[in-house]
Amino acid sequence: MKIILASGNQGKISEIQAYCSKHEVLPYSQIINSFDIIEDGKTYQENALIKAKSIYDKIKPYIDDKFVVLSDDSGITVPKLGNIPGIYSARYAGENASDKENLHKLINELKINNIKKTPAYYTAAMAIVTDKGEFSVHGWMHGDVIDEARGDKGFGYDPMFIPQGFDKTLGELDEQIKQKLSHRSKALYLAKIVLETL
Repeated sequence: MKIILASGNQGKISEIQAYCSKHEVLPYSQIINSFDIIEDGKTYQENALIKAKSIYDKIKPYIDDKFVVLSDDSGITVPKLGNIPGIYSARYAGENASDKENLHKLINELKINNIKKTPAYYTAAMAIVTDKGEFSVHGWMHGDVIDEARGDKGFGYDPMFIPQGFDKTLGELDEQIKQKLSHRSKALYLAKIVLETL
């Protein structure tokens, strides 16, 4: 089965390719030109489905093989800061903000509020669109955010996030450890169950 990823985020693409290594996994941009998708959903699930459906509809005329479109909408939530950035995690510092800009904006927000460390959690909603219908699953990872960036592994907010049970950030921890813990891995585990039933 061919899995088409509705993402241009290289960090996400690498993680999903590593997790689904038994399948042919490729980003949609290898089949059609990238295009803007308006993610105007109110939840991670709605945005993931919007992306997957948009890509599925565009790609369908170009592929004869059996394929599925897999999309992920994910982000980090800090309850003490009023649940920001949430579904706006990827554009927290502005519409075309880089991972670094988003990371440093959230670190600055903690500093402004004199918070050195506070509970936070990652959410991943995974949407699957196929000729058999639309499906979605979720995964979560809990821990704390800190007011500094530590380590250069991972991407996004990883250098400021310490998962529960650890004293290092995802930016410092080994990639294999992150794969076992991550919200995306948990959602992918459930997505694979769905894919196996199709």
